[in-house]
This record gives sequence, C-alpha cells and structure tokens, in this order.
Amino acid sequence: MIKKLQNIINKLYAPGFIIGLILIWQVVCSLELVPGYMLPSPIQVMQAFINEFNVLMGHLMISLSEALLGLGVGILVAFILAVGMDHYRGLHKSLYPLLIISQTVPVIAIAPLLVLWMGYGMAPKVMVIFLVCFFPITISLLDGFREADRDTIRLMKSMGANAKQIFWHIKLPCALPGFLAGLKVSVSYAVIGAVVAEWLGGTAGLGVYMTRVRKSYAFDKMFAVIFLVSLISLVLMKLVSLLDRKIMPYKRIQNKK
Repeated sequence: MIKKLQNIINKLYAPGFIIGLILIWQVVCSLELVPGYMLPSPIQVMQAFINEFNVLMGHLMISLSEALLGLGVGILVAFILAVGMDHYRGLHKSLYPLLIISQTVPVIAIAPLLVLWMGYGMAPKVMVIFLVCFFPITISLLDGFREADRDTIRLMKSMGANAKQIFWHIKLPCALPGFLAGLKVSVSYAVIGAVVAEWLGGTAGLGVYMTRVRKSYAFDKMFAVIFLVSLISLVLMKLVSLLDRKIMPYKRIQNKK
C-alpha cells in the first residue's frame, strides 16, 4: 500500500511542477509585471487555442504529414547506414566523420539552399526533417550493433550461423533499446523540424501559421502553436514508449526487480 502510494506521488511530481509554473505565469500576467503584448496569460492562450482550433488542426495535419514522412525516410536511411557501417569497416571509417560533421552545420543555415534547389513544396521540408532526425537513430543503432556480445557471436559462428542469422538473432535485438531511445529523440525533433522548415516558405502548416500571426503581433496565437507542438511531440514520444513496451516486454520485468 505504501509502495503504491509512493508510486502515485512520484507520478504527480511532473504534472504538479508544470501546473505550478502555469499558475506563476498567470499571476505574473494578472499583476501586469510583464506587458500583456509581450507575454499573454495562459487564459488568453487557451482562448486563442479554442477560437483557432479548426484552423490549427488544418495546419497541424500538414506539419504532421511532413514530420512523419521525414521521420520515416530518416529511419530507413539510418538503418541502411548503420547496417552498412557495421558490416564494412572501411565504410565506417569513411562515413562516421561525415556524420559528425553533418551535425555541426546548422540546418537553418542550409535550409534556404534546399528551398532554392527543391522549390517551395514538401520536398525541402521533408529534407530538413530528415537531416535533424536520422543522426540520433543512426548512432544509436550503430552503438547497439557494436555492443553485441562477441562470445555469443563466436559461438554462433562455430555452430555454422551465417552473417544474416547473426544479425537477426544477436545484433538486431541488442540494438533495439538504443534504436528506440534514438527514436524518442527523433520524433521530438521531427515536429519541430517541420515547423522550422515551414518558416522558410509555404502555403500551409504550423510554421506558416506562426509566421502570419507573428507579423500581426498575435502572440497569444503563437503561444497556442508552441503548446500544440509540445503536446504533439509528447504524444509521439509516448507512442514510442508504448512501442518499446510492446517490443521488449521483458524490460518491465527487469525494472520491477
């Protein structure tokens, strides 16, 4: 009973802290410690969200489709790169430094070039999302493949197992925890990447909507978009957590011990 009560209390820490921050925010706005045109109150943000709900949902569908498409391409490319780099040492030595260098270049700096090369359609936005998503997954998979137990691999080889069998039965299961951890990071980047990509141009999407309301100084609507993006990112991360439990149910048993 005490343990169950403690678990409930532990789960309330994060929501309680968030509610406390929102209350402080509301008090600051109510006392006019910050001008209203600079910082709208939570109530104003909620009213803007309700009033603009249908418009926001329309833009969200565009941004979410871009995010999921870019994330899907990122997962596919990351998997191919990680498998290739794990199997071929020369490929690993050639590509690994390039992967690191690719993360030192701000995506926002090359995004205008992508628009110039690919136009104002969905392609440059998907490319931006891909660039911010594939790296965490690639590195997580690669590290997981490298952490596979060498003695178990040698045992399977001595029993006549080929490279494909070793990969499916040893390396891939070993890489799954790292892959899902990298996927959690990438899904949060995906929606943010879509919004940033839409700042550069387009006709629809949350980024386009943010640009329009910013120019009209409707900061309550901007905050509504920020909260919506945060909420969608949390939902996607929760879905990855559920996928984690589905694929690796034994982790819950280990955590309970």
